[in-house]
Amino acid sequence: MTRYFQIFIQSFTDYARYVGNEVLNAHWGNYFYWLIAISVFFYLLELVFPWRKNQPRIRKDFWLDAFYMFFNFFLFSLVGYYAFSNVFVQLFNDFLAIFGITNLVAFEIQTWPVWAQLLTLFILRDFIHWNVHRLLHRVPWLWEFHKVHHSVEQMGFAAHLRFHWMETIVYRTIEYIPLAMIGFGIQEFLLVHLFALSIGHFNHSNIRVPLGPLKYLFNNPQMHIWHHAKHLPVKHGVNYGISLSIWDYLFGTHYIPSDGRDEPLGFEKVEEFPNTLKGQLFYGFKKREK
Repeated sequence: MTRYFQIFIQSFTDYARYVGNEVLNAHWGNYFYWLIAISVFFYLLELVFPWRKNQPRIRKDFWLDAFYMFFNFFLFSLVGYYAFSNVFVQLFNDFLAIFGITNLVAFEIQTWPVWAQLLTLFILRDFIHWNVHRLLHRVPWLWEFHKVHHSVEQMGFAAHLRFHWMETIVYRTIEYIPLAMIGFGIQEFLLVHLFALSIGHFNHSNIRVPLGPLKYLFNNPQMHIWHHAKHLPVKHGVNYGISLSIWDYLFGTHYIPSDGRDEPLGFEKVEEFPNTLKGQLFYGFKKREK
């Protein structure tokens, strides 16, 4: 038990040191400043080339979403998630060791060319996220947490990272084993994550960029707007793609009946959903009337 407590404390202090270093020292591998740069880029595109021209430049809940961008990737880990996850990873590894399993890596992917490593990580991770996203819509108690993301009523790039902190736990838990079986370095993961971050910002942006045939491969605002549509002909949603749209076309969950520019967003009774940070952070834990 002492060992796990030491891991917790060390992880907590290490992550606090990491966040401080990210904020104070700009460098090419600095996710903090990449997040700011990518966000500013898409916000400028929204200002210069708005798809919904009547939408306010600072849309509804813009600042709340901006806070979520930093909360979900920095503050949530800082308040303990990173430390707790490291403890559980060690517990899991110790459990596997009982059966003589000391290494989950099943594919020697680091012997592959770098481009093949990056492509494999991107596709595998996105397919896992597509499946998790479907679960968030189909499992009632997970949907309660996912409602935070779907409470967006005016779409913009920052809506990409408005999501409940429980989603981080769900995604990371489910993706841990398949990604652990492929030994990736942190640098490769950062590159893939920045690319996925850019596509996610693009999907939620108030811009229109015709992709032509590439729309069948990459997600885009005109497809993703229907994922957030308030009124849909199916119960559990459509267009679950995170970065890639190809999964929805392959598995028949795509739905783009029209332009969708002025489609109402949200869900039934979204006007009753908490609009404060505190109300959203703790939403989903209280049993609600059907």
